[in-house]
Amino acid sequence: MTQGHPLPDLWLLSDERNAHRLHIALRSFPVPVGFVYRHYHLPPAERFAEYRRLARIARAEGHLVILSDSAMTAREWGADGIYGAPLSLYPRRADLLRIATAHDMREIAQATRIGADAVMLSPVFPTRSHPGAKTLGPQRFLHMAKHAQMPVIALGGMTARRERRLRRVKWAAIDGLSD
Repeated sequence: MTQGHPLPDLWLLSDERNAHRLHIALRSFPVPVGFVYRHYHLPPAERFAEYRRLARIARAEGHLVILSDSAMTAREWGADGIYGAPLSLYPRRADLLRIATAHDMREIAQATRIGADAVMLSPVFPTRSHPGAKTLGPQRFLHMAKHAQMPVIALGGMTARRERRLRRVKWAAIDGLSD
């Protein structure tokens, strides 16, 4: 799954909290998903080794592998794309998908200007990652997503139940897949 193909509806982001079960999760999906490898908690050599192990599993299952890092590192590591703040994804790299992060309309506009392939808009609901943080809520999320000029992926407190509440949008989870 690369550029020119539809983006998956479901995305899994790696995190220190889900690191111990990612290999199981990546094998459990009945359809291809997008896998965003972050693992910021690991030292560089360990981060690369774990990326290789998880990317091998993800590719065997037909998943898209996105790296939260620079375009240069993503190419070196063999990722399908990069993930990050819109301005960190510029300039465009034709060989890499670019998944931008956004929290407001200004960042969605930045993602549009740089030609991001999709944007992860968050936090939609309260999250364990950022307890007490202000959330978009379902109505504001849907309003902002309607004005985006690229696919929008809901992130932040997302579960399958909440995805249905948002009327079947693309969505991502860190630890919400177990709910």
